[in-house]
Amino acid sequence: MTTEQRHFARRLRTQATEPEDIVWGLLRNRRLDGLKFRRQVPLLGYTVDFLCVERRLIVEIDGRQHAFERDYDAARTREIERHGFTLLRFSNAQVCDERDAVVAAIRQATS
Repeated sequence: MTTEQRHFARRLRTQATEPEDIVWGLLRNRRLDGLKFRRQVPLLGYTVDFLCVERRLIVEIDGRQHAFERDYDAARTREIERHGFTLLRFSNAQVCDERDAVVAAIRQATS
């Protein structure tokens, strides 16, 4: 991991979106089944939103711009999954409107 990647991840942590803050509030301090999640983590040349190393689970929160980046996101997901991680994606709207369903999906992926 380069210094540039660390600085980028740190900047993302300080400029979190509302949906990212919501998810972080649900995951931080081992609030979800005692699992340790980290946020804005450099991994394989990418910066992932939330990472549980113990379960090799990544949670991504996608804003509107991701509708225009589908090919990039699909390639990124394949690359990450090829290294043995599971990647879950949720839209901003899902996080804001269906919080319980998001938590249930994350919980299911960790079991």
